[in-house]
Amino acid sequence: MNEGHFKEIDVALMYIEEARERAERAARDLRRADADGHLVEALEEAREQLSATQRRLLQRTHFAAPSGQATL
Repeated sequence: MNEGHFKEIDVALMYIEEARERAERAARDLRRADADGHLVEALEEAREQLSATQRRLLQRTHFAAPSGQATL
């Protein structure tokens, strides 16, 4: 991987983080507005899934050994 590859990954991570933050804000705002519970729950679940996706992408890219380096 080169610097350009990591740049693309970082952009994807940034978009995931923005979506996670937006879902979190929306859930908070809907909860305050006394919206139906299933709407808040759906947004909270989306936030959790986005966090998990972000974590997996980070682990599989920034903290993974390239295939040629995985063997001794």
